[in-house]
Amino acid sequence: MHVALHKRSSYSLSNDLPSCFTASGCLATGAAILTLYAVCVLSLCDDAGAVSSETDPRPLSRLVHEFLETEDADHAKQVLSEILKNPQADPTRVETIIRAGLPYGARPVGIQAGVPIRVRNHTYRYGLYVPLSYRPTKDYALVICLHGAGFTGDAYLERWQARLGDDYILACPTFGEGAWWTRQAEELVLATIRAVQARYRIDPDRIFLTGMSNGGIGAWIIGSHHASRFAGLSPMASGLDQVLYPFLENLRHTPIYLIHGLKDQVMPVELSRSIAKELTRLGYAFVYREHDRVHSVAGGHYFPREELPELVAWFGARRREPFPKKVTVVRDATHLVPFGWVRIDATDRIAALSENLTDSRDETIINRIYAKLDAEIAAPNRVEVRTQRVRRYSLFLNHWLVDLSKPITVVTDGRLSYEGPVAPSVETLLRESRTRQDRHMLFPVLLSLSVEDQP
Repeated sequence: MHVALHKRSSYSLSNDLPSCFTASGCLATGAAILTLYAVCVLSLCDDAGAVSSETDPRPLSRLVHEFLETEDADHAKQVLSEILKNPQADPTRVETIIRAGLPYGARPVGIQAGVPIRVRNHTYRYGLYVPLSYRPTKDYALVICLHGAGFTGDAYLERWQARLGDDYILACPTFGEGAWWTRQAEELVLATIRAVQARYRIDPDRIFLTGMSNGGIGAWIIGSHHASRFAGLSPMASGLDQVLYPFLENLRHTPIYLIHGLKDQVMPVELSRSIAKELTRLGYAFVYREHDRVHSVAGGHYFPREELPELVAWFGARRREPFPKKVTVVRDATHLVPFGWVRIDATDRIAALSENLTDSRDETIINRIYAKLDAEIAAPNRVEVRTQRVRRYSLFLNHWLVDLSKPITVVTDGRLSYEGPVAPSVETLLRESRTRQDRHMLFPVLLSLSVEDQP
């Protein structure tokens, strides 16, 4: 069944919520403190506790961050080569440098409308709110909010930030007509997260994705494809095409807070009820709330402001679990990217979603033919993997998952795939960190394994 979800009419938070503040000062004292903090980190704390010499123009920490941040692939290759020649560059020290992150300086606070961002050589905009009490030495949760059709990200700032509190940074990107199901919209959301992380100190384990109407569709789609990035999803007054339901399995460790209006005439409430039934069948954790309120303009298709305090309290109680012992990932052919500590690398013929996901349907999409991988740390240093339509996959390992000093056993579909030692690698650690741009999701070991044909 193909449910038409691309609606142009959309409303968000009740429009009588107050607007808030513009950027304000109090930065001079903070700048002085930050200068002292930066000197500390880059000198005394440079190499995970070692004092760097004044004669060393390129200490290890600067090399590591230069490699992670440069957009020039050739330059990154040169810096990586320099790091690998550095006698201090062992996996433990490099991991410590990455997890600590760079010291952040003074940044604007308050409402920042229309912040530019480039994706695929096109300039988009996102609205940003940073608490007036922001301190660059403190980790903050990040809420990414996706607007509905007919709105902009800036319009959502005033409706959200007044109630989020001082522990949250809010980013609301703008995408034409709220077409959040497209590949460019997906890339914009990921780029927005990276852009905010580059400017402000964000806790990688407290990033949330929410959206209203079309934005809720985006929260489902982007959130399920990249579930290992988020501490929680909150789609509102939205739905999901049933050919995409298999991707809900990716949400095994990603809590859901689902809201829908009982009298919604734009996105019928049955859309969310159907998803709730599927999540229940999977045995996944979620909260489902229906409201019977009616807005004077939006009718039942809106997010009542009365619902926001409980949602914010739910945000406050959630943290991402970065290294769960069991993961499930379902992929189409266009999303073969890392998912936590696993990655599907090659598959049999499976569905390949288009730029607009399901606007062009062949039998693989209609029949929901996707690749699936379940991986579990079944016992100490034993990984058991089950696959469907997978030809090759990778495991990313670290000391939170296994004891890297002892042999590892990997069993795939009941057959022994690997048994032996593993060697932590600075190069693997750095390459994966550069790919993921997530200072908590660090892996010094990579195992790539082929899947044998079943008899």
